[in-house]
Parts: sequence; C-alpha cells; structure tokens
Amino acid sequence: MERSYIMKMVCETAISKEVEIRQVAFECLVSIASTYYEKLEPYMQALFELTSNAVKGDEEAVALQAIEFWSSICDEEIELQEYENPESGDSEPPNSHFIEKALSSLVPMLLETLLKQEEDQDQDDSIWNLSMAGGTCLGLVARTVGDAIVPLVMPFIEANISKPDWHCREAATYAFGSILEGPTIDKLTPLVHAGLDFMLKAMKDENNHVRDTTAWTLSRIFELLHCPASGFSVISSENIRQVLSVLMESINDTPNVAEKVCGAIYYLAQGYEDAVPSSSLLTPFLTEIITYLIRTADRTDGGDSKLRSSAYETLNEVIRCSNVVETSRIIEHLLPVIMNKLEQTLQLQIVSTDDREKQGDLQASLCGVLQVIIQKLSSTDETKSIILQEADKIMTLFLRVFACRSSTVHEEAMLAIGALAYACGPNFENYMREFYPYLEMGLQNFEEYQVCSITVGVVGDICRALDDKVLQFCDGIMKHLLNDLGSNELHRSVKPPIFSCFGDIALAIGEHFERYVSYAVTAMQQASQICAQIDLNDEEFMEYGNQLRRSIFEAYSGILQGFKNSKPEVMLPYAAHLLQFIELVFLDRQRDESVTKAAVAVMGDLADALGPNTKLLFRDRAFYIEFLGECLQSDDEQLKETATWTQGMIGRVMVS
Repeated sequence: MERSYIMKMVCETAISKEVEIRQVAFECLVSIASTYYEKLEPYMQALFELTSNAVKGDEEAVALQAIEFWSSICDEEIELQEYENPESGDSEPPNSHFIEKALSSLVPMLLETLLKQEEDQDQDDSIWNLSMAGGTCLGLVARTVGDAIVPLVMPFIEANISKPDWHCREAATYAFGSILEGPTIDKLTPLVHAGLDFMLKAMKDENNHVRDTTAWTLSRIFELLHCPASGFSVISSENIRQVLSVLMESINDTPNVAEKVCGAIYYLAQGYEDAVPSSSLLTPFLTEIITYLIRTADRTDGGDSKLRSSAYETLNEVIRCSNVVETSRIIEHLLPVIMNKLEQTLQLQIVSTDDREKQGDLQASLCGVLQVIIQKLSSTDETKSIILQEADKIMTLFLRVFACRSSTVHEEAMLAIGALAYACGPNFENYMREFYPYLEMGLQNFEEYQVCSITVGVVGDICRALDDKVLQFCDGIMKHLLNDLGSNELHRSVKPPIFSCFGDIALAIGEHFERYVSYAVTAMQQASQICAQIDLNDEEFMEYGNQLRRSIFEAYSGILQGFKNSKPEVMLPYAAHLLQFIELVFLDRQRDESVTKAAVAVMGDLADALGPNTKLLFRDRAFYIEFLGECLQSDDEQLKETATWTQGMIGRVMVS
C-alpha cells in the first residue's frame, strides 16, 4: 500500500545535500534490490538515472553504493537463471531481465569507473574503491548476460590497451579479466588466443599496477579456459614453454605481482588434475616450478607472509595435480627439503607473540605440503614405500610441532597425521601412545571447533588404518566424542562428523562396540528428532540437516556392518526406529541426493545384517518399495547400483 511512497522518499533522499544521507539512501536501495526484486519494474527508469548520476559525479562513498545496487540486481538475476525452466525460459519469481535491458548504458558507465584507479590500490587488497567495485560489477553483468557483454567491452579494451597512460592499460586489462566468466567458451576462446601473447608481453610492463592486473587476468584465463580433460585449453605443447618462462621470470617481481603469478601457476596446474592418466604438459618443467615456488616462499619481502602462504598453496596444487607415475622421483626429492624446513622452524628462538604467530603460520604451510606429498606418494603401491621409510622421522616432526603449541593443536599437522595413518596402515600403532594425548587435546578443543572437527576426521582415518588395534584407545575416544555431543559449547558443524566417526569405530572394532552402542544410538536418535524439525525456508539449516541425516545413516551403516558377522542381534531393538527415520526422510521431497544414497544404503545394511528378523518390519513399512522404485529410475548410476543391491537384500529377507 505504501510502497510507491516509500520509494519516492528514498529516491528524493538519494539527492539530499548531505553526503552521508545520500550514502544511506543508496544503501536502502541496495537492500530493496535484493529483498524486493520482483517489485522494482515501475521504478527502474528513475533508479537507473539516480545510480548513473551518482556513479559519474558523486562522492566515492555514494558512488560505491550506486554500483552495489547493480551488483545486487545481478545477484538476483543470476540466482533466478538457476531456477529457470529450460523449456519455457520462465522462472519463479519472474526474471525481469533488468541487466539485459540496461546493458547498452550500464556497461559504458562501469567501464568508465575502471579508469579511476588509486595509486596504491594493488599494494593493499583491503582498499575497496570505485575501479574495484566497477570491475566486480562488470564481472557479475558478464555472468548475467553471457555473450552479449563481449561486443560492448572489446572496443574499450582495444582502444585502451596500448595507450601511454598506465591507467588506460590497466583498465583495459581489468575489463578483459572481469568478463571471462559468463560468455561461452566459443565466444571467448578466439579472443583469448589472440590476446594471450599480448598478456605475456604485458607482464614486463613498466608499471606495477599493469603487471599486477595482467597476472590476475592470466590466472583467470587459466582458471576458466584451461581444461584439457574437457578437450579445450588455451595452453598447448607449442606455447607452454613460453607461458612458463614468463611466469617464472615474473614470480621474482614485487610481492603483490608475485602473489598473483602464484595464482596463475595454481590454476595452470589444476587444469591437468583430471588429465592424470595421460601425460601432463607440466611434467618436464616440474622441478623448475617447484624450485621457483620454494624460493618465492623463502623471500623476506613478503610483508605479512601472504606471498609465502600463496607460494606454498600453489606448490601443494602442483604436487596434487601431477601425474604420480611421471613425477614420483621429483616429489621424493622434495620430501627431505620440506622436512628440513619444518625442523628449522622448531629450532627458532621465539621471543615475541608476533614471532610465535609467524612460526605457527610457517609450520601450518609446511605441514600442509607434507600432507599433500604423503597423499600423493601413498596413492600407488610402488611409491608408498617412500613414505613408509620416512614415517618415523615425519611423525617425530609432527609430534614436536604439537609440543611447541602447548595448549592448542595445529590443524594442518593433524590433517597430515591423518594422511600418514592412511599410508602406514596397521604400522601406525607404533605412534599411537605418543600421539594419543594430542588427539585428546584436539577432541576437547571446543573453542577452535575446526580443530575439533578435523581431529574427529583423523580418528576415522586411524580406525581405518588400525582396525581392531584401535580398541585399546576406544574408551577414551568414545568418552570425548559423547561429551562433545552433549556439550552446548560445541559448534553444531562438528556433530555430523562425530556420528560418521561412530560408524568408523564400529567397523574397526566389530562386536566390541557393544559397550558403546546404547550411548551412541541414543545420541543418534536425539539428533534424528532435530532433523524432523528442519525449517524448509532456512537454506543454511536445511544444509546442516542434510549433513546430519547423512552422517546418522553412515553411523548406522558402520555399526550394522560391524556387528553383522558376530552379534547382529545387538541392533534389533533399534531397527524399528531406524526404519521410521528412513521413512521420514523418504517423505521429504527436498532431500539432498547424498542423503538419498545414504538412506538407501543403510536400508540394505539393515536387511543384510539382521536378515529374517526384519521381515515384519519391512512388511509393516512398505514405503521402501516406492523409495527403491524412485531410486532405480534415477540418472545417477551409483544410486541405481545401491538401490539394486538393497532391493536384493530386502528381497532375500521377504522370501526367508
């Protein structure tokens, strides 16, 4: 009733004499854009004029909010496109295509903002200014309208890319990098092929800002247009040497440019991840890339160590995506180098809190690299022996890292230990006595809940490695896990991993899980009641509910399989409640596919483990017939396979 009056007042206030009032008026418009998108049609002409005037001539604080208005409209329309009916092109609520209608005026306005850079903007990414906001909005417009943006932006790029003024060259490069996500590969590939040489030459531009933005644009090109496994890539055997030689030279540039170069190498390596069975074009250059990245990580001019962590993250990706058959020797030689670096951090004299923080960051990065090396070399039987030979030394290092943290546990070291447990298998028992106190410390770390969550995951890794050898530690582990579930201090995101962990423990120790079963299942039943109260309008809570349901099913599966060969009758009292819970999940039409898979799998485990004892239960709850029918018609082969197996298990029970 009052909508038009409210809009009139907000628009009038947006041209107030006071800057702060104009700014807040535009903040209102941003909020209206995202909350009442479907009501905006009658006001859009006036809003375009208001925002356009603000972007072109108002104070920066006001202009930023005016750009934010269009970014919000893009966000809404991108989301509406996801729910669009492919046949009719209709979406609910209807997509008004405001961006498409305003495109010919909106894009030139945004391109103008790209020329308003600040002299020091590359040095500090936290400074949000007009050119950054304009570029971000331009990227969102590209995602909203796709191919239609290209002819509007290319003339700007061509006119500015070679001008003497660095502002023009940087703006042209930024515009190119901004529109790479959205248009089709067919539309972009010829432009990128034509522009790649130019970009590589621009890495030697006299201006730091231009080099910085060029490196960022190259990383965007490699991220979005380099996917050999899908049959398209701007990188070929003809140009890879030239590309890498430019990147290796530019990684020695100022820290802000070097950091973006690390990003470019990161995405270049990532492109070969799925092409692993075949040879990677990076393999011949791997030793050189690793050498340069380690040298970059050792630089002392990296400021707040942002460059160092970027170099190590890139090193991890290069190792992770390499072809282990071709590169195992190189990775084997890298292992002692990283171990030595970690040992050096343990010998540092720590004087101040700042030093301790830097030491912690460096240890985290090095433990992260060791984790990736362990995982890579453990992936084949031929290379696993390399890790087994070094396991004692590696574990000693990790324990020393924990010891110098006093009250907290290093999450990166904990993750690396999980990888080592997987590699060592039953031999990991040798380290459990010394490691167990730190495992307990991690499980009790309510404040740093990510550490707690990671530690729970590592318990699962250890159970899979040790099988029944983990039994001697289970009383303590189960006590901590049950305490965690009962605590109001613990972040809710840790609860699903704990339930999955029950399944891992039960699988490892089999019939010995009987002493914990009543406590574990009671906790699972209480959690299943929370799942029944999920608010379907709360996306975040729905996602959490899906995680919770999936983990409860995983727990039941592990427990049922653990008892199957020795004491299946232990689970009989809980079977009816489990089937009731599965039915509740079946009735939820918005359930996640991963939840469906877990529910169908546990139904099969129930029939498999308890056999004829479940005949009456299945007869009374015939929903399973419809549920399996739905799954057997799915396009997901894995789900079909699971449903077929479950159908066989229940069929066997019904004829028994």
